[in-house]
Amino acid sequence: MIIRLLLGDQLNSSHSWFEEQDQSHYLYVMMEVETETNYVKHHQLKVVAFFSAMRNFAETLISKGCQVYYFKINDSHNKHSFEENIKGLIEPFSITAIHYQLPDEYRLYQLFKNFKSLFSLEVKAFDTEHFFCSLSEIAELGKEKKYYLLENFYRHLRKRHQVLVLNDKPLGGKWNFDAENRNKWKNQVPIPNLVHFNNDVSSVVEDLKAMNIEIFGKSTSISNYPKSREQALLQLEYFTTHLLPHFGTYQDAMHTDEAWLFHSNLSFAMNVKMLSPKEVVQHVEEYYLNNQDKVGLAQVEGFIRQILGWREYVRMVYWNKFNEVKSSNFLEHKKALPKVFWTGKSQMKCVATCAQNSLDHAYAHHIQRLMVLGNYALLMESHPDEVDAWYLGVYVDAIEWVQLPNTRGMSQFADGGIVATKPYISSGNYIDKMSNYCSSCSFDKKTKTEENSCPFNSLYWHFLDKNRSKFESNQRMKMMYALLNKMDKKELSKINERAHYLIEKRNI
Repeated sequence: MIIRLLLGDQLNSSHSWFEEQDQSHYLYVMMEVETETNYVKHHQLKVVAFFSAMRNFAETLISKGCQVYYFKINDSHNKHSFEENIKGLIEPFSITAIHYQLPDEYRLYQLFKNFKSLFSLEVKAFDTEHFFCSLSEIAELGKEKKYYLLENFYRHLRKRHQVLVLNDKPLGGKWNFDAENRNKWKNQVPIPNLVHFNNDVSSVVEDLKAMNIEIFGKSTSISNYPKSREQALLQLEYFTTHLLPHFGTYQDAMHTDEAWLFHSNLSFAMNVKMLSPKEVVQHVEEYYLNNQDKVGLAQVEGFIRQILGWREYVRMVYWNKFNEVKSSNFLEHKKALPKVFWTGKSQMKCVATCAQNSLDHAYAHHIQRLMVLGNYALLMESHPDEVDAWYLGVYVDAIEWVQLPNTRGMSQFADGGIVATKPYISSGNYIDKMSNYCSSCSFDKKTKTEENSCPFNSLYWHFLDKNRSKFESNQRMKMMYALLNKMDKKELSKINERAHYLIEKRNI
């Protein structure tokens, strides 16, 4: 008998493993282990969504005639170790080999790599057959500096996979329609209701309680995250038909009453491999080509850029620059993460709304993560280790390969510019431009140094002033430094005084 080990983010029913007619020689092994729940403190909805999907996948395999050995989190024989649990199966099942799919996280990749020295059996690794780029391909791409610019990487994959191109030229004459995708949502277009699955996850919740697993966030016995491929496909179809026609236009928008707006919420399904990025991109592209009267190219390109471009790009960065990014702290920030990230309570309407949405739903869209919460953590000089841990724990779709380059690189600029060419920071003006948060906030978005001034305003200019030596020569920041250099010295002194007060206070 051969063990085929499956991780919680390897729920790919289309994998070639399952195409074999004779499955009698294989024992599929799946595990809920404490090491995967406590390497950071996780949101309950994240752990529950993973375990619910894993249990459903195991049941599906059994219904198809596969032999499955499943370790639940509270099983008495669960040793909460991949190695020890496997060792316990070798003799009872006469195991002759251990096969596994390559993990997407570096720590598990290294752990499984050691299996050959831990077991006196054949140990063999297989590709997950999920991403556009294999590990060997991203290793090759990572050798060339030009591919660390997203636009170069994105165009390369568009051509390679013939997505929205004709004769290697982009449909519509442009590779990128981002300039058309920055509109504020003012209820101009009604937002369709979300797809609700109402999955009963009470058994998972009870098992976690029995084990005293330390988790946080809103507690619920109902989950609206898909637990099966069938549900994920419904989610994809619903997004394409009802949300995609306005996705691009409002993809950067934020609103107090709408946590999801026109976003797909497909990232969890893709990251656990219920859906492949290839089928998602193909489905969206085909819908556009057949329904150009219903959806515009800018909407479709904006979405595909997130999947084919950004998602694959951060994975390339993760595997090629892991050691550099993981330990980086370019700005030498060392302060604790503000308490609002754990409580959702702040006088700042934007920060409170985005933090509370995250705590309630284990979800926030990319601009909320980057330009509100990430912006705030960065300007408050939070240690990137603490930012990493929170982002990795709070979001249901967070797996380190996608989380680390996004937070440590794009959001916190801790990597010194591997992922982003400049820090993604802003004053209150940007928040107001893209949301309705400021209209109901107690702070004044127009002033900088008053007691009721928007904290983002003084924090933003303080950051630029403090980090002149690092960014003044950055071409993308020339205009802001030109404005800073014209600022009255007394005014700048007041700004810095106000920013120092906010940074030290930590809780606003």
